[in-house]
Amino acid sequence: MPDNPILHLQRQQHLLHMEYEYEKEEFRRQTETMGVPRKVKRGLCWYPVTVGRNYYNSLNQLVVEVMRTEDLDIEHNFEYGRPVCFFRQAADGSLEYYNFQGTVSYADDTRMVLIMPGMGAVVDVQNAERLGVQLYFDETSYRTMFEALEDVLRAKGNRLAELRDTLLGSLKPGFRQLYPVRFPWLNTTQESAVNRVLCARDVAIVHGPPGTGKTTTLVEAIYETLHREPQVLVCAQSNTAVDWIAEKLVDRGLSVLRIGNPTRVNDKMLAFTYERRFESHPSYPELWSIRKELRVLKGQGRRGSYSEREALRSRVSRLRDRATALEVQINADLLDSAHVIASTLVSSNHRLLSGLRFGTLFIDEAAQALEAACWIAMRKADRVVLAGDHQQLPPTVKCYEALKEGLGRTLMETIADKKPEVVSLLTIQYRMNEDIMRFSSEWFYGGLLQASPEVRNRGILDWDSPISWIDTSGMEFKEEFVGESFGRINRQEADMLLDELQKYITRIGGERILEERIDFGIISPYKAQVQYLRSKIKSMSFFRSYRPLLTVNTVDGFQGQERDVVFISLVRANEEGQIGFLSDLRRMNVAMTRARMKLVILGEAATLTRHAFYRKLQMFIRAMYMDVE
Repeated sequence: MPDNPILHLQRQQHLLHMEYEYEKEEFRRQTETMGVPRKVKRGLCWYPVTVGRNYYNSLNQLVVEVMRTEDLDIEHNFEYGRPVCFFRQAADGSLEYYNFQGTVSYADDTRMVLIMPGMGAVVDVQNAERLGVQLYFDETSYRTMFEALEDVLRAKGNRLAELRDTLLGSLKPGFRQLYPVRFPWLNTTQESAVNRVLCARDVAIVHGPPGTGKTTTLVEAIYETLHREPQVLVCAQSNTAVDWIAEKLVDRGLSVLRIGNPTRVNDKMLAFTYERRFESHPSYPELWSIRKELRVLKGQGRRGSYSEREALRSRVSRLRDRATALEVQINADLLDSAHVIASTLVSSNHRLLSGLRFGTLFIDEAAQALEAACWIAMRKADRVVLAGDHQQLPPTVKCYEALKEGLGRTLMETIADKKPEVVSLLTIQYRMNEDIMRFSSEWFYGGLLQASPEVRNRGILDWDSPISWIDTSGMEFKEEFVGESFGRINRQEADMLLDELQKYITRIGGERILEERIDFGIISPYKAQVQYLRSKIKSMSFFRSYRPLLTVNTVDGFQGQERDVVFISLVRANEEGQIGFLSDLRRMNVAMTRARMKLVILGEAATLTRHAFYRKLQMFIRAMYMDVE
């Protein structure tokens, strides 16, 4: 049966609707039944909060500052663009929700700046006692994705229709014949990938396994594309991923306009945000003073005689016209001067970009984005370049039925399967010792990865195996279930991991670790295990001087990162051989490939090796030990 893009997109609509209904119902359930402490622990809520100053920001939005004073070490999920609601906790513990929402403009560990709907809402929260703020159901993102799918379905006789039928249907992707460009600072697969991007008329995929320099390749492809086009749009699913690629592009000397606030805040990052650029424009002081005067005049509207009120109305009208003209001029100047517009996929629908078209759209970390989210930005582009690795972390899908029916399958994966001729696989990795790399290469990448000579034999200690599995079988360690979001915990395994880590640090030598800044990653797929490990490390005096070099996080939290030494706690230990979401092997691929020189896995082989992947992995490690002996 020939590929039918329309049926494919209708199925995407159906699955997305399932996810939408599930998430909406889940939000309702959490709001009504889940206690505040559990919401705080899950990163969905801050309580209690104190309210700071309110003001109009440079985009003329009324904002208020909110600070949390407790549970500061709990990671939260608040970030730019996400909607929030406020509640007040009564003396009897019941919650009263306010009937307005805000939007996160900026968030760090302890402070948020929230865009508010009006001064009445600000007064309400400023006067409230026992105030809390929690994430609200994100209706806007879903609405934007549904609109995008509808636009793609309806497209007829235009470039969007061509892209749809090329990417999902039977139209063949086109390539220009160009003389290859040489990039002496790239390896052969990276150079080939950049040239493939330059030649692609419709679509190109840069498939970058761990440590292969995917970002370096993508930055070069963007830089080179800008020799041929005046401006490009660069997107990613998350704000963190947008920040990462945007910062690399700024380092390459490109002018970047970042729509939305960065998650990692430093002066370099803030300097290329839309808000900061807007404030820095020469016309901004005049605009600011006009807006200030308009707010003062608004309060005088009903006073004075008829002729005075008419004069006031006339003045307000002239000021508004001037403010609009200034705003349009500033926006035009900002857009015209930028080589790169950078935003999340959902934020590419920003009013500032309304009506704009781009020759090329680059989507980084495309293997973590829902297909519908990709189409939001693709409506604005003539061709698309997707970069990522569909053998690493998948998109987040909360509805199990929608996941089972294929919502988690990304556009990048679909195109890579249907149109393999557009894929460039990067095969030389610069991160891991060859032994750490080899199993991942064989299982996920057909054995095609090679370790660059400078990292092939990298290690910390002589006569040390780069990869080991500490088998806890027979030790009577047991996992415990601690709630649907936090999953499972295995305290005995966590204690053993810290004991092994302590021994390894002692073997290396504390002085050497501090001098050479040897860093350690401790990874577990389960949040409960991560929180337990963090609290134990905090309480153990042995680790005090090494804490800046120790990072404890979930697999998702380690995406895109690397450490000299990595310990992984797999947690699962049960008689039934149940391994839950450890059977999503892409997560394990991410966890194992964070290590540069030493990888230690702790897990109960009796439970885990009933799955072919873990059985093969244990056999692989055992064979290596034999080689060492």
